[in-house]
Amino acid sequence: MKLDEERLARARAAAEVIAPLGSEIERARRIPEAAVVAMRDAGVFKLAVPRDYGGVEADVATMLSVIETIARADGSAGWCAMVGATSGLVAIHIADDAAREIFEPSDVIVCGVTAPLGRATKTPDGYRVTGRWAFGSGCEHSGWRLGGAMVGSEAHCMLFRADQTRVIDTWDTSGLRGTGSHDFDATEALVPFARSFVLGAPPRPYSGACAVPFFGLLASSVAAVAVGIARGALDALLAVAAAKTAMGAKRTIAHREIVQLDVARAEARLRGARTMLLDAAREAEREASLSNRAHLRACAVEATSIAAGVVDIAYNTAGSTSIYTKSPLQRHFRDVHVATQHVMVAPSAAVLAGRVLLGIETDTSLL
Repeated sequence: MKLDEERLARARAAAEVIAPLGSEIERARRIPEAAVVAMRDAGVFKLAVPRDYGGVEADVATMLSVIETIARADGSAGWCAMVGATSGLVAIHIADDAAREIFEPSDVIVCGVTAPLGRATKTPDGYRVTGRWAFGSGCEHSGWRLGGAMVGSEAHCMLFRADQTRVIDTWDTSGLRGTGSHDFDATEALVPFARSFVLGAPPRPYSGACAVPFFGLLASSVAAVAVGIARGALDALLAVAAAKTAMGAKRTIAHREIVQLDVARAEARLRGARTMLLDAAREAEREASLSNRAHLRACAVEATSIAAGVVDIAYNTAGSTSIYTKSPLQRHFRDVHVATQHVMVAPSAAVLAGRVLLGIETDTSLL
């Protein structure tokens, strides 16, 4: 299946707007309006929203490639693209009228945390929800925020209007600083039944990325961010190699054999990781069988690890140049090593996939 080249061209145009904003994104600890508008106008936040609700309903390989393209320009922007895009899957879980209300507007952006950290009480009009959720990436530019909550012993996902929640400034981290992944909370917020769903319940069937199970799409999208960051790091290394001359040398470090070897190895590893990820995602899109879901998770974990290794190569090969704040390589290094900490691409997620592939009985609800 070919990628949607028109959609990718729009993503590249957005990336051109975003790339010069890196220092501002880092300093502000959030994505500036110009970057948000560029991604919104490129349709990034509607990639996994069905066409029935005004979305793109992109194929999964195109969606992952768009996220990669944005992350190549800036890791934090790529992360927020990933969160906004994957949150579009909410549309196929909530009631039809609520999906139309929320997702049909052209400027809709949704973020959220599925972990059931809140408590909800059932009322005649819906649920009264109280809770606090960490890692609310993109919450400052999102009009809707998702929070998981327990209704008795059952985990639900609740969709709040932004004005029903409060952002708590907690995001001061080593990497992905511009994602604005603050905590947010809600106190006795009323969520109509139509804006909630049981976590893990089967969605309405749709095509493209919408056909990939939520946690599989999330894990592969996190991996796509890491791959994009790694590609950006290789871009930066090539620029350094073409300009930097080692002390006492007459030619740039691009002429050193060790640099040539590092670049070749890094390029091969990154291409392999990307191909592996897209192939597994396409398999899960065609058929979301248990084995395909396990393959996708294993590949997402491995692709993220390979991408981090590629960034390390770029960082080390550039030498002392990498340590200066003016160098994008130090930001790529910090960003990718925060991305590797996401639970969807942690080693424990690969263990889950391995258990399935070995035929060992295990809980697959998060696969």
